[in-house]
Amino acid sequence: MPADVTTLDIIAFVWFVGSWVGFTITQDHLLTGRNVLNQHLRIVRRHWIERMLERDNRIIDSQLFGHTMHSCTFFASTNMLVLAGLIGSFGAAERAQQFVSGLSFAVQTSPQLFEIKMLLMVVIFTFGFFKFTWALRQYNYCCALIGSAPMPPVPPEDRKVIAQSIGEALTLAITALNGGIRAYYFALAALVWVIGPIPLIAASSGVVLVLTRRQAFSATEKVIRAQTQWLERNDSTKMK
Repeated sequence: MPADVTTLDIIAFVWFVGSWVGFTITQDHLLTGRNVLNQHLRIVRRHWIERMLERDNRIIDSQLFGHTMHSCTFFASTNMLVLAGLIGSFGAAERAQQFVSGLSFAVQTSPQLFEIKMLLMVVIFTFGFFKFTWALRQYNYCCALIGSAPMPPVPPEDRKVIAQSIGEALTLAITALNGGIRAYYFALAALVWVIGPIPLIAASSGVVLVLTRRQAFSATEKVIRAQTQWLERNDSTKMK
């Protein structure tokens, strides 16, 4: 442990990790059925698959699916470039540390602590890479599920079961993709650690607030919520 690591640094690091883990657990596992964007889209995906099972021509569905796979591939490729740059920077860590320490707003740190802060960035983007590649693999599994879907007419009870199954598989893939994108947000918060531990705490809290607002209180959430409610009402009317 570097000698210049303070108690506040440790508290800031724990706050950073706790903010990330806490938000992820709350968002991906505890908010089932609540009015948040991800839960709305879970319902929308189920309705999408139901509509797909009613169509003979599924070209538009494959195009939409391919678009999300391309997005995942883009982020995974970008993540590798960032990782390569971070690992390469360790060869000039001493010069980078001197440059950052020379900034008026940056806290003075030892080379050892500076390397720990850089290593944190490497860990974050490595985690993101695993998330993106796992999402891509799950998208491939979804391709097999969609390809095996029966052609119409599909009995309503079977259509519900198949749509629920494929929709959940697609949601798992997108959840992994969201986890990788989330790593980018918290990497920006971790970067603030070079300024000091208090800015790290503030940045971690700020990321959580921004992500929470987008999930639960944004204009996008309101629009998608309205569409979701219409889909559910329309579905209930058909069943009657």
